[in-house]
Amino acid sequence: MEKINQTLKRLASHENFQKRYEKMRQEILVHPDIKAFIRENQSKISPEIIEKSLNKLYEYINQSKECNKCESLEGCINMMKGYHPELVLTRNSIDVRYDRCPRKILDDEKRKNERLIKSLYVPKDILTATFEDFEHDAERIDAAQKAAAFLLNYEHGKTTKGLYFYGKFGVGKSYLLGAIANKLAKKQISSMIVYVPELFREMKSAIADATLNDKIEALKKEPILMLDDIGAESVSSWTRDEVLGPILQFRMLESLPTFFTSNFDLEGLEHHLAHSQRGEEEKVKARRILERIRAVSEPVLVGGPNRRG
Repeated sequence: MEKINQTLKRLASHENFQKRYEKMRQEILVHPDIKAFIRENQSKISPEIIEKSLNKLYEYINQSKECNKCESLEGCINMMKGYHPELVLTRNSIDVRYDRCPRKILDDEKRKNERLIKSLYVPKDILTATFEDFEHDAERIDAAQKAAAFLLNYEHGKTTKGLYFYGKFGVGKSYLLGAIANKLAKKQISSMIVYVPELFREMKSAIADATLNDKIEALKKEPILMLDDIGAESVSSWTRDEVLGPILQFRMLESLPTFFTSNFDLEGLEHHLAHSQRGEEEKVKARRILERIRAVSEPVLVGGPNRRG
């Protein structure tokens, strides 16, 4: 025969379990996502289905959705890192399906572009660039304010110009691009920084491995494209008219924001683009490129001393 104290302990344990179970059940049923899902499918969900699916519903509510509980992809708290849950209704129960989260989608897109385009420009100081570390002195305050205004006003699908940062060597133009890109990444918005001189060299070699069109298409369609150090390259009619021209033409027609850095102001860049390596002067074609640059960006002077020293 079971001793009375063992019986009481077993009953108490059972009672505690029931209390914990009921508390968990209430936590699940008052969760706004669960209430919304049941309401949307009320004709198909019976009380029996809810009871049978409580463990899946509990799994759902304790994970991050839309990255709302995760600071980064590396710090993802979910069962499957980079994948967030979605409730689905099967024949006789509620189940959880996992899809890529916004940060995972951005990371996959970035890795795909890195495999395709080797001239993506991400040195260490650009990877960690922040507006907090950007010195807001009198000669650079306008550039910082214009960058902040873009970040505040940008919405996908909304017509917004990028910025054309120009100025002397070492004043922080590329750093500004990095700060903007990092701020966009925190808002889960894709961007791509490309070093123009290396890009043009890469495009020439892409003819041989048949990846030229894929590379151009990726640059055309990137939500926010950043062309770093335009004007530092040696100009050829082919790279200007068959690479840069189509990319900017598409982005102008689709109103896709495009950023630039250059040591030239717009007039200086037009002069540079008009003169090819072969000594040819093609002012009309250079002017067309400049018209597209003006259509997708606003010129902003970045002043101050050379900080690279």
